[in-house]
Amino acid sequence: MNVSPAANVQQSAPVETPTNVLIVGVGGQGVIMVSKILARLSQLQGLHVKQSEVHGMAKRGGSVFSHIRFGEEVWSPIIPMGEADVVLGLEWAEGLRWLSYLKPGVGTFISDTRRIVPPFSCRDRQHDARHGYAPHSVAEIVSQVPSAFAPDATGMAIELGNERVANTILLGVLSTVMDFPVERWLEVLPEFVPPKTLETNLKAFEAGRQWTTQPHEPELTEPTTLHQTSPAVRRKVSLEINEAWCKSCDICVKMCPERCLALNEHQIVELVDADVCTGCRVCEWLCPDFAIAVHVGTVPVETMPAATATEVRA
Repeated sequence: MNVSPAANVQQSAPVETPTNVLIVGVGGQGVIMVSKILARLSQLQGLHVKQSEVHGMAKRGGSVFSHIRFGEEVWSPIIPMGEADVVLGLEWAEGLRWLSYLKPGVGTFISDTRRIVPPFSCRDRQHDARHGYAPHSVAEIVSQVPSAFAPDATGMAIELGNERVANTILLGVLSTVMDFPVERWLEVLPEFVPPKTLETNLKAFEAGRQWTTQPHEPELTEPTTLHQTSPAVRRKVSLEINEAWCKSCDICVKMCPERCLALNEHQIVELVDADVCTGCRVCEWLCPDFAIAVHVGTVPVETMPAATATEVRA
């Protein structure tokens, strides 16, 4: 996409070489929205912008990326390997997969630490099994990249009441390393988010900015590592379903490795066999509408009920 600067916008100082930002993630996370916001900001600063993207992955798990280049003169829409000033990962493993595009020693890496694990990475279907998807810990990556920001953006978004604003939290982090005035970000954001979620998105943006001002100790182990349970306890798995968000697509039903999900008479997914559910979270990760939350806990074997009912939130 080519964006020409408007005649009446503020002109920025000369830029000798284009700024390169690579935005990556999976389908449904808002990679394209983030790239459009950045392109619009560049346009308002009177800069030339070129954008190149691969998208169309509507289901969770499909790789999506977008190259954004802006400056006084930009000729190519593609960022060469090793030339990205910023790699912004909306999903942890996708961010790691594109690290080779970051400028060595000077580039900035920003990524949510949450993982969306595709089914083919779940090689062991036993309880507490490890998956084969991006085992690198946050501490390991932060130690190798001089400028790295790795917030649990999804967790922060859940605390704000809407998991979908995780991308806006990452935008807030990104705004602290870009030269665009914060007022411009706040001016552009309403153009690209649903009006009903504007207040939450503004809070998410500020939360991302505030996160960068606080000290953070990177996790020493893989965030999704599950601890082996004792023989005296057993897992208790329950599903929390947001009926308003579930659109009965049955992706989760078809992709469940244990076939323990089904659509009920109202065409809303439910957990029909809690005893065989391993808590692998494939249904949660692949839901295109963030309608499923998997809750995993433990209880003593003697008090474990025969089955665990699905929790439904209206």
